[in-house]
Amino acid sequence: MKTLRCSLWGALSALLGITFIWYLSLSYILLIKLEQEDRGSIGHSSLRHADHVGMEKSEAKATSLSFSTDYTEELHTVQIKMAAEGKKEQPQAEMIEEKIYQVQLQQVPWMEELLKQQAEKVEKKDGREKSDNHIQEDRHCLLPSMAQYPACISKLKWMSENWETEPCYGRHGVNGSLCSFIIYLSEIESWCPLLPGRLTPSVTEEKSEVGSDPAVIRTSMEDLYPLLENNVQLQWIHQRIKSMADAWVDAGNSLSAKYNLTGRKAKHILLHPGALTDESGFKIPQYASKGGPLGELIQWSDLMATLHVLGHRLHISVSLPQLRILLGIRTDGCPPPPAVEANLIYTDITGLRQFKRILKHSWTIYKCRIRVLDSFGTEPDFNHAVWGRTHNRKSPYGGLHLIPAQFNTMFPHTPDNTFLGFVVQDHLSSKSTAQLNSIRRKNQALIYGKNANFWMGKRAYLDVVHKYFEMHATVADSPRIPRYVKNHGIVKGTELQMLLRQSKVFVGLSFPYEGPSPLEALANGCAFLNPVFDPPLSSLNSHFFKWKPNTREVTSQHPYVEAIGEPYVWMVDMFNTTQVERALNAILSQSIEPYLPYEFTSEGMLQRVNTLIEKQDFCSSTKTWPPLSALQVVMAEVGTSCKQECQAVGLICEPAFFPQINSINALANYGVDCQTIEIADKHLVAPAFDGDKHCVLQLDPLLFSCVRSTPSLVRICPCRDYIKDQIALCKTCI
Repeated sequence: MKTLRCSLWGALSALLGITFIWYLSLSYILLIKLEQEDRGSIGHSSLRHADHVGMEKSEAKATSLSFSTDYTEELHTVQIKMAAEGKKEQPQAEMIEEKIYQVQLQQVPWMEELLKQQAEKVEKKDGREKSDNHIQEDRHCLLPSMAQYPACISKLKWMSENWETEPCYGRHGVNGSLCSFIIYLSEIESWCPLLPGRLTPSVTEEKSEVGSDPAVIRTSMEDLYPLLENNVQLQWIHQRIKSMADAWVDAGNSLSAKYNLTGRKAKHILLHPGALTDESGFKIPQYASKGGPLGELIQWSDLMATLHVLGHRLHISVSLPQLRILLGIRTDGCPPPPAVEANLIYTDITGLRQFKRILKHSWTIYKCRIRVLDSFGTEPDFNHAVWGRTHNRKSPYGGLHLIPAQFNTMFPHTPDNTFLGFVVQDHLSSKSTAQLNSIRRKNQALIYGKNANFWMGKRAYLDVVHKYFEMHATVADSPRIPRYVKNHGIVKGTELQMLLRQSKVFVGLSFPYEGPSPLEALANGCAFLNPVFDPPLSSLNSHFFKWKPNTREVTSQHPYVEAIGEPYVWMVDMFNTTQVERALNAILSQSIEPYLPYEFTSEGMLQRVNTLIEKQDFCSSTKTWPPLSALQVVMAEVGTSCKQECQAVGLICEPAFFPQINSINALANYGVDCQTIEIADKHLVAPAFDGDKHCVLQLDPLLFSCVRSTPSLVRICPCRDYIKDQIALCKTCI
């Protein structure tokens, strides 16, 4: 009998509870209906449509309020009382809102005083209008039950007193209002309950969307500018991209018209140019407009523009705090934001060391996604941490232990690295063909050297040039150059290219090495006088190259243009007057059309970078690129490198193919009958063999090298073809 009574009592209690809830809901519905009858279709009260979010969300808010355990009964009493009063002078929705506001304040005893203090503080600081905005914002802020969040009240108190002490709070939308405090403490941190109608973003959903949307060729550069503005490190880059905006858009449209670029996925790409950060100490951005080096800035600028046009999402950092934020590392009082799920990371050697310093051992998580911008290149033996220490290949820029192809160069120095490149800007693109043709070419020489130090020791050479040409220069420090030179000072790109259009020869002074300006000269129909080095310069005999992570021999001021040859490029020994005069006489009597290799145009860079992003994958051990169909095996002469041997037959060494020929079966297929076999990590020339058919195979894949040779072994070289003026890509690569 006792059990039966308990069961009946439980059922009765449940029935009463359901009746009470139904009664509250019916009361609320009657109120809404009454309001509609009295006011027609006004329908915009903050209870039903505070921010034009629709009836569904309004009902959700109302339901959430109606059943909040802290003040359900009081709210119900307010509603019944107001319905009975039926005041005409104040809309009922506004009265409900006011009463709800008062009920909320009673839920937390100190909250009304807090709001008054906040209003007074804002009024003193910004005027009455902003204070009213905050009060109105809080009136629309429907408080949930805090019963399950005991620390919420204390956190709200702390936030009200300290929200201005950390800039990150403002970045998350905290503005001094109670509503903004609760949103932050519930959505960014987890101290308070969510406000009715608001949702916490799903981390799982965010991650699943990374790289899932299509990459579409962009027809405007405008969305890129906010990432570059208000940042001194990116000011020069921003200006260059804006000045080339039309060229980039036209190039994107042209490329997409020639090739099928659909089916690509938009990648999240993190860019961190470490050499441009204040922490690096290099001050490259600060000296950009004062005659400083521009190579790094040009390459970063063109890379950012290329990735944007190709439809990818960029995340840029130019300081260590910014990098920490992108990597999801706490930098201030706020919790760290979610790390950028980067599919690719572009940095430089300085930036990579900053990555390692911040992430410590965990940097290896990102290792295969990293691409390192490296102007002069890193050869495999300098890159290998152990080999470098044990074989005197030490360099402050070496020992990074990446796959050598992860290093991206400005020019195609070595096939072991990847040629990223840059774009030669056409500053005169706004002029018509007729206007360009009207620019008269004079017997004028423009000297390549904007720093007076580059001119030192070259007076005899310059005197010879002066015998044939009127001399012009763009030097920052004119008192240190010959008086017969007309100096224009540091000029803008448009003025420089106008001078090149008027000149017949661009005179190299042997320094700077491998800059972009000689290509600008050729693009404007001006021949380049290219000083040769005998013996070639390298880290073994040059102070400039001493610590570079390679032993590449630089045979002239600009090795890349050597292959272009006459009549565009004239190789001269500056100290051989006869040779210099022969070249000058030939240049005087010739007329050349502007010429620029396709790989240094905007479209050429878009094509190359798009292919590299889509095909080059260092995170997978099963994917092979370039396609194996491009492989052509060549036997090198003793003492000859694979780079040299492939080049001699009109091909290029492709290090990605080394694993395919590094086996006994592969050697047998190419006619090598191995009598003895050595598999070791002590050679840079494997696979190879000697006269006794002793075969050497490579044990460590990081030691495969296109550029090394030995006098005792015949190298077996993996070569491939390439597209004319697009050496990074094979003919079947696109």
